[in-house]
Amino acid sequence: MHLVLCFCVCVLPVLLLSLPGPCRSAPSLAPQEEGSTSETQGDVKLATEYLQRYYHLKEGPFGRWKRSGQSFTSSVQEMQLFFGLNSTGVLDTETLEVMRSPRCGVPDVEDYIHNRGTRWSKSVITYRIGHYTRDLPRGTINSVVQSALSVWARASGLTFVRSHNRNADIKVEFVTSEHGDLYPFDGPRGTLAHAFGPGAGMGGDTHFDDDEHWTTGEKDFNLYLVAAHEFGHALGLKHSRNPESLMYPTYMHPRQVDLLSKEDVANINALYGTSRSSPKLFPRYGWSPQYNPWLSGPQFPRLMENKCAPDLSFDAVSTLGDATFFFRERYLWIKHNQQYDIKEGPITNFMPKIEANIDAAFWVPRRSTAYLIHESMFWTVKGSRVRGKPKPLSTFGFPIWVQDVDAAVHIAKTGRTLFFIHDIYWSYNENRRIMDIGFPKYISEDFPGVNTTISAAIHKEGFIHFFVGPQVYKYDYTQKRIVGVEKTNAWLGC
Repeated sequence: MHLVLCFCVCVLPVLLLSLPGPCRSAPSLAPQEEGSTSETQGDVKLATEYLQRYYHLKEGPFGRWKRSGQSFTSSVQEMQLFFGLNSTGVLDTETLEVMRSPRCGVPDVEDYIHNRGTRWSKSVITYRIGHYTRDLPRGTINSVVQSALSVWARASGLTFVRSHNRNADIKVEFVTSEHGDLYPFDGPRGTLAHAFGPGAGMGGDTHFDDDEHWTTGEKDFNLYLVAAHEFGHALGLKHSRNPESLMYPTYMHPRQVDLLSKEDVANINALYGTSRSSPKLFPRYGWSPQYNPWLSGPQFPRLMENKCAPDLSFDAVSTLGDATFFFRERYLWIKHNQQYDIKEGPITNFMPKIEANIDAAFWVPRRSTAYLIHESMFWTVKGSRVRGKPKPLSTFGFPIWVQDVDAAVHIAKTGRTLFFIHDIYWSYNENRRIMDIGFPKYISEDFPGVNTTISAAIHKEGFIHFFVGPQVYKYDYTQKRIVGVEKTNAWLGC
């Protein structure tokens, strides 16, 4: 089950509107009731503080709130209306349950009306991770943060680049209580995190309460889902009253497979435009079952990629039977081991079912099967055919935050498939079809000399070949060292 949550940026009092920031904690002063009511004093205190913080309930003279006053009742009704409850103005069980739920500190109704806030005036946004939590390994946190940002990158024209500069646009911190921004955290549960909207200074900064227990699973609070919500605020989005939306104010289980709702996508597109990874318009050529297009190849369009470009790089490389496949965006080169020529063209010329770029690929010889990964899904290929519909990466046992893979390679001798994601990697036991215990691990620790993101990988003749941009590192897996470097385009005969 996924978790959808929230926790956020808030509108400040009038005198501070020029400074974007999370909401101030409500005062702890208990209300003094007028007249008898069926609610306990604790319920009224909870509701009053909640309504003052999120629905602008006004404090009466001498620090008194009138339980029987129209202001209190109308604020309860506003809150009930926002969450789709019966708008009675009465503190019933369902209403109090919502008020006790972990959530964000931004006022709901006001921000829903103006659900598209300020924006960054650039498409490349930098981020930096400062203080870490001890709940998770640093490599896992790095990958979770990058994956959470990728949720928005895939839906928009934005690019996120990690930086170690203190002036990064989005600064991520795990902190507790008072932490220097005038908006202290309140301990376990309650407010889980907050973020500042786009802007100079603290704009974009995202803080997580380290008094919470952060996980990558379904227990306690899932960092990936909280972070994805918070980064929505850091990009300028506000809260939604739609329970399907990632920007819904409270922590809850989602009702959909995709993390972003149509509303979320529409709102981020309204701020930054649509994703630049739209399909290229290539003519499609069908194939006949009488011949194998991977060996003979259909007629291709005249517009072809320059395979000998000095900066050539691949998104994925894999053996498929007795040929090697090289993927770049939506383009494909096929180098048959028994032939000198190279077949090439749009991926759809060879696999019409795949209308997407391939991020990682690997071949398991004993099954005569290849696996082609695109973001959080993968296709199974046997012979020259794509079999069935794409399946989720979670099939391999990945946690929910793993939404893409940089590279994958199968090592037949060990029966393991290695998945490389940012600066960590996982080991999958193909015989037992489960992840090995103790993973993920740092790439740099187990593969000395490989200290950067891997674009693609393939195992040939006893070596792993790591593709890193326009270069390929020949890696001796047994001696754990790089034994050679060559240009990527050399693999296509250049």
